[in-house]
Amino acid sequence: MAKKLRLGAFMRPISIHTAAWRYPGAYPDANFNLQHIVRFAQTLERGRFDAFFMADHLAVLNMPMEALKRSATVTSFEPLTLLSALAMVTERLGLIATASTTYNEPFHVARRFASLDHLSGGRAGWNLVTSGNPHEAMNFGLEEHVEHAARYRRAREFFDVVTGLWDSWADDAFIRDVESGVFFVPERLHVLGHQGEHFRVKGPLNIARPVQGWPVIVQAGSSEAGRQIAAETAEMVFGSSNNLPDAQRFYADVKGRMKAVGRDPDHLKILPGAFIVVGDTVDEARARKRHLDSLVDASSALASLSVQLGTDASRFDLDGPLPDIPESNASKSARQKLIDLAAREKMTVRELAQYVGGSYGTLEMIGTPTTIADQMEEWLHTDGCDGFNVMFPYLPAGLDDVVGRVVPELQRRGLFRTEYEGTTLRENLGLPRPSNRFFERPAG
Repeated sequence: MAKKLRLGAFMRPISIHTAAWRYPGAYPDANFNLQHIVRFAQTLERGRFDAFFMADHLAVLNMPMEALKRSATVTSFEPLTLLSALAMVTERLGLIATASTTYNEPFHVARRFASLDHLSGGRAGWNLVTSGNPHEAMNFGLEEHVEHAARYRRAREFFDVVTGLWDSWADDAFIRDVESGVFFVPERLHVLGHQGEHFRVKGPLNIARPVQGWPVIVQAGSSEAGRQIAAETAEMVFGSSNNLPDAQRFYADVKGRMKAVGRDPDHLKILPGAFIVVGDTVDEARARKRHLDSLVDASSALASLSVQLGTDASRFDLDGPLPDIPESNASKSARQKLIDLAAREKMTVRELAQYVGGSYGTLEMIGTPTTIADQMEEWLHTDGCDGFNVMFPYLPAGLDDVVGRVVPELQRRGLFRTEYEGTTLRENLGLPRPSNRFFERPAG
């Protein structure tokens, strides 16, 4: 079969662009209005998108108040609560939520995602992340952020505990025999009894095994540790490459690591983030992006850059080159990508801040439906990706442009589905249902 694109929608649920809420015709309250979000989800489903991808933060962004007061991210729904509501108004759209392994407990995460998977009929996905915002630590009784390597060691054990809890019950454990009065078969129950470096969890989980066996495991880190945990655990990666050569190297690296640990590379879908602006002409699309960028306040741009670099960029000479950046607990891969970009393009701090304050330095596809489809096709067929996690510049028009104009062009070329392949997220992504590590699957 010809390789097909997978399309996710990265939804905060508002755009990642700092000024998205100010764009003419945009919904300023898009991130905290359930009726709007329901419309977005149903539009994505009409466009046969694989999934609605919900980001999360456990603190407001660590930026100065002058910038924070301009940010639409300060209020948003808790992801699992929101996606449970969306499960009731959609039928095939995957529902992926971020849940940090740094400031959560495995039992909570296992139970919540198992519940979402049952409520949605098998459409849940867990974006396994380590928290990158040092202010999150202060909301959980710590004065300093957990060190980068320690966060990833905890994350790896966290995954083992959560998936072990999902396997607490065999698929045929609940017989509910009214005549005999037996609700479940004790021999089809496993007590986890996990004892490790970070967790002691007895189990079992007090909810049946998820519809999909496990919700789809998603990962977004691109550091050395992030790539390795993706190769060992993930089934979808939200990539951050913003050019094709880097994307091809990342794709080959992670898929190669999968082979090294005995996993089938086809069982992982790599979806770089793609910020898409559509116009009738390329010039019109670029004009829309310029207008959107013009709405970014300078304080917001510098604050966004500070978050990405892990240091206060407002202290720098704005019209000079980026100085040496000290090590911090911020995302190492994101920081290094910006340092490399500034050096390569000879950007001033001001120029780099404007770039980051717009679409955060992600891959941009700005053009007509035809040129955007051309770019997607090239990335897909040259092993740069398995699809894209689409970021919309403003809502609802940016979403409507992609679903109404780009998706039909992709379908016309045979690059994207016209109907969903199945009822679960795994089926639509072409991923196998994981076997239970403790029980054989019942015959028949």
